[in-house]
Amino acid sequence: MLTAQASHTTLRRREPFPAAAHQLRLAGKPSTLAMLRRPVIRAVISSGDSKTGVEKAAEKAVESDLSSAKSGGVSVRAVIRIRKKMKERLLEKIEDQWDSFLNGIGRGISLQLISQEAHLGIVLDVSLSFYLLNAALLTFFVPTQMFFSGKSDETFVRGWLPRLSDNPYVVEYGADMVVPSDFGQPGAVVVTNFHEKEVFLMEIVVHGFKEPVFFTADTWIHSRNDNPESRIIFKNQAYLPSETPPGLKNIRNEELLRVRGNGKGVRKLHERIYDYAVYNDLGSPDKDEELARPVLGGEERLYPRRCRTGRRPSLTDPDTESRIEKPDPVYVPRDETFEEVKQSTFSAGRLKAVLHNLIPLIVSTLADSDIPFTNFSDIDDLYNDDILLPKGAKKTHLLANLMDQVLNVGDNLLKYEIPAIIRRDRFSWLRDNEFARQTLAGVNPVNIELLKELPILSKLDPEIYGPPESAITKEIITRELNGISVEDAIEKKKLFIIDYHDLLLPFVEKMNELPDRKAYASRTVFFFDDGILRPIVIELSLPPTSSSKRNKKIYTHGHGATTSWIWKLAKAHVCSNDAGAHQLVNHWLRTHACTEPYIIATNRQLSAMHPIYKLLHPHMRYTMEINALARQSLINGGGVIEACFSPGKYAMEISSAAYESLWQFDREALPADLLHRGMAVEDPTAPGGVKLLIEDYPYAADALLIWAAIQELVESYVEHYYSEPNSISSDVELQAWWDEIKNVGHHDKRNETWWPNLNTQDDLSSILTTMIWTASGQHAAINFGQYPFGGYVPNRPTLMRKLIPQPGDHEYERFLHNPEYTFLTSLPTQLQATKVMAVQDSLSTHSPDEEYLHQLDQIHRLSSNDPVVQKFFENFSVQLEEVERIINLRNKNIELTNRTGAGVPPYELLLPTSPPGVTGRGIPNSISI
Repeated sequence: MLTAQASHTTLRRREPFPAAAHQLRLAGKPSTLAMLRRPVIRAVISSGDSKTGVEKAAEKAVESDLSSAKSGGVSVRAVIRIRKKMKERLLEKIEDQWDSFLNGIGRGISLQLISQEAHLGIVLDVSLSFYLLNAALLTFFVPTQMFFSGKSDETFVRGWLPRLSDNPYVVEYGADMVVPSDFGQPGAVVVTNFHEKEVFLMEIVVHGFKEPVFFTADTWIHSRNDNPESRIIFKNQAYLPSETPPGLKNIRNEELLRVRGNGKGVRKLHERIYDYAVYNDLGSPDKDEELARPVLGGEERLYPRRCRTGRRPSLTDPDTESRIEKPDPVYVPRDETFEEVKQSTFSAGRLKAVLHNLIPLIVSTLADSDIPFTNFSDIDDLYNDDILLPKGAKKTHLLANLMDQVLNVGDNLLKYEIPAIIRRDRFSWLRDNEFARQTLAGVNPVNIELLKELPILSKLDPEIYGPPESAITKEIITRELNGISVEDAIEKKKLFIIDYHDLLLPFVEKMNELPDRKAYASRTVFFFDDGILRPIVIELSLPPTSSSKRNKKIYTHGHGATTSWIWKLAKAHVCSNDAGAHQLVNHWLRTHACTEPYIIATNRQLSAMHPIYKLLHPHMRYTMEINALARQSLINGGGVIEACFSPGKYAMEISSAAYESLWQFDREALPADLLHRGMAVEDPTAPGGVKLLIEDYPYAADALLIWAAIQELVESYVEHYYSEPNSISSDVELQAWWDEIKNVGHHDKRNETWWPNLNTQDDLSSILTTMIWTASGQHAAINFGQYPFGGYVPNRPTLMRKLIPQPGDHEYERFLHNPEYTFLTSLPTQLQATKVMAVQDSLSTHSPDEEYLHQLDQIHRLSSNDPVVQKFFENFSVQLEEVERIINLRNKNIELTNRTGAGVPPYELLLPTSPPGVTGRGIPNSISI
């Protein structure tokens, strides 16, 4: 018997074996994987010291088994690590003690060891199960005959009640067994959980062979009461399908079939089924017809696929899936859910607290005073003077915990941290150079592009949206170029543009019909000269009317007081559009939504033994869960995005339009994106193979370092596993994976010609580098700056409530009298602002259990036993250390004015490391928030 211990280290050492007299093999139940017949010999023993004849026979049977072990069998021990819950209610603690007792007497979890060798295994499994029943000892002798492609042996884990230790959340149990001398190397363990509830299996280590054999699990093992099928855990070694040991081929295929499901039924929370569905769960027509939303995915509105939940249709719209409302969880496969540390970060703090508790609290606090900001001191008060909550609000434990742990709250006060953008310079956001700087070093630095020619032309239907030519003419630009001709500026690549015209104009009329929403479709032209980027022209467009087919207005900085304030309003409208494009397109669509099909396909088509599965697995952590939470509370009808961003109820339709017109997989590669936007030219000697037009482009300069490191890692990894000719094209799992991503996960784009082929090392390396970059560096760059840049409302208003006043309007006279009032009352209201600030704060937060890109060597050490591969990841971590050093030096270089200077915050979003919290830095492996 192996005593249960709370230890992190014993698994890494070879365990000493107890005396042969203690090598009792523990009883197992039939695995559903095996076709077997078991003759059972049952005996009941009375209590007392004397031994019955049957008990003596039992001892003889065990001695005979052990004797055969000495003569030809091999004694082995499996050590199993299980993680307990960190926070338990009283009933859960009682259940946990019971589970520990069952494990101690060998009735909780059974293990079946599978050999890599192909053989009809006839295994003598003389097992002992102990039950305490009326002080009597019940003993079963179970000879077994099992039919596997590989040999197998089966036993229950043993241990005793956990003892206190420095880490009470991890316990170890042991399972002893004897395998035939010709068993070969173990390749898999079949685990069956006989407890009433699931358990979290961290790792199994089998001792007794030449070296310890590791089976990293990190998975939830469902109760047999929920699903009679056992779980398969493969050892820490990667095999291409063609290299799979003969004894593992059948279960490799069977495990893949299991996780695919059959596309039917409602998914249950304990399941691990990965399947696809359209976005038909964003609306709540049964709750309110105003909350009905169109289906995204299909010929009418193209979109990536999400994870299927199988819920029933809504009562009022059969095309819309019924919703699960907070706080009940939306189904994702069990291993995709947050671990407890992450859950506690949310429930005691961040996202769940914000969405479930904080926002309703703010609503109840401010509902009677949902007023606009009327002077800048109102905004400053959010950070300096706090928001007064109702008296007695902290009397409940929930609110006390919420206030104290989430937002650094004192007595009856709710406080927001000062955002980084105004921490050094409160007025920097007003300046044109800061407006331009944030297009290169802000939270959305991926939309600026080179202006290559004039006139600027729309691709929209001119019969509906008016003449295609922009109102930004050569003459207007010439006046802003300080004597340089337009032709010269274009030739020398000094003109740039951010163009949201075609994306937004089809929605502007509908958006402006929503209460307190006023928007334009915008174009902004920038001039780059003497190392400084500055905005020179803004075009704001409304849909054409019967009286004006060309409903476009041009704004420039000017020099008078009136034109200066009008220019500030025009920039605010551009920032509002940029905030919407950032959240709906670059953040949600291009990282979250487009990555989910990669995760589903990886689990459905690549075995856990597949080297590409092992490579991608760290980059899929938590993404499906955070996406499910977003569908539940952020992007849903009536959710935070609709309530607080300009597009309102049309937000996700805009996201769909962007997917149709803008998204291409091949352009999601960082160098390809920079080349497509004209922000770089090809240069084989530079990182990523491109040279930037604007050297001081902090996002791109740092991103290329990260991209190059990922690319080098992936290329080495692919070359290692696919060294043989045609090994990629002949990999059936890999080809099925890529086919499913294109044709199912991104079904609406399946016929596009730009999808890469998958035949060569270069093909595979490019695809994998793009996926890993998207999940890590790209998401970090556009996510973790949300509160640092958006937490100050005037810098990045998420919506505008008024159009720019025009001469002759009643509002224009008020504007002339008090331009500050007009500006501030055009921004989100106080309630809208605090909603967004709370959510941005949560989305910008690193959890304490975050896994970062520079830690990949530690993560892969647990899932692979290949020293060559481990060296790849160690070199990668060293490269990232160098990247961090380079970025820190860049942030001290006074010549790089987009990241240094008076009041200028350094660009740290792509620094690989970060502590927990809102730090504005750090690259997690995956889209985990």
